[in-house]
Amino acid sequence: MSFLTGIFYGALAIYLGGWYVGQWQGNFSFLLFIMSVVTMLYWLAERFKFQPQREAAAANLVAQDETRRAELRRQGIAQVDGNVTEAKERLLMQPWWLDWTAGLFPVIVVVFLMRSFLFEPFKIPSGSMVPTLLIGDLILVNKFHYGIRLPVINKKIIANHDPKRGDVMVFRYPVNTRLDYIKRVVGLPGDTVAYINKRLTINGTPIEQTPLAEFYDEDSLRYFLQFAENLSGTNHRILVDKARQPDIPAQGIEEYPFKENCSYSVEGVVCKVPAGHYFMMGDNRDNSQDSRFWGFVPDENIVGKAFVVWMNFSSLKRIGFFQ
Repeated sequence: MSFLTGIFYGALAIYLGGWYVGQWQGNFSFLLFIMSVVTMLYWLAERFKFQPQREAAAANLVAQDETRRAELRRQGIAQVDGNVTEAKERLLMQPWWLDWTAGLFPVIVVVFLMRSFLFEPFKIPSGSMVPTLLIGDLILVNKFHYGIRLPVINKKIIANHDPKRGDVMVFRYPVNTRLDYIKRVVGLPGDTVAYINKRLTINGTPIEQTPLAEFYDEDSLRYFLQFAENLSGTNHRILVDKARQPDIPAQGIEEYPFKENCSYSVEGVVCKVPAGHYFMMGDNRDNSQDSRFWGFVPDENIVGKAFVVWMNFSSLKRIGFFQ
């Protein structure tokens, strides 16, 4: 068993190493699931086989020692050297391969369940959601807000709230579902979303925008126009790059399902959101690859609702809830 355990941890190290250096795209949910199953099998084997075997061996050792002492007492020898306590403790001790598998099972399964059904941490890797979320923000995502989903396969089994316009949502990137993206929900099923000349209109109604002081982006070392936007009651800030043209470059547009629902022009894009799908946009409007480029997000791709920055090691004042 120690040999099999070594193979398991060797394969785990190779998988994590290749993921870290970018040789392949990892799946942390699947990894936790596999580790939960493997450590559970070790835990069951420990509980019902290995631990009883060690306890039986220890009990047999104690019984043999008692038999020897009783025989010596019968022969008139009262003082007997030797103590089996240390040997008993060694017999009861878990070998390393059980300590690092069965011993970790409770911790791994709790992390797996919490991450799958309650809250999942994410790190913001890009500036597409500036100024709401900055690069390096560590956020929490509510996994049950939009319904309970089975881990790994992401199949919804219990419905809860439907996404609302203005929600900041994490979802599986439709072009590559092994990647998680974060954007703001702009269009709901049946909505007509227009982003023309850098102004957002939903179902023919322009979304209210209020000019704010320009925003200085420390990463690009540039100033951007900043607006307060009210999206169905959700007040948040957006950035607009006045140097960028409003059109969507044709070479940057993916082929995606229901692309016929969208029309592109030099002024922007207009899309009719199909049933069971959502139109997503970043708050950094001219620096976000979103539904304008790769289409709609199907309901089965939803991961959860982002709601709080729990840490940013570069700026502790970033900690807090956001809209």
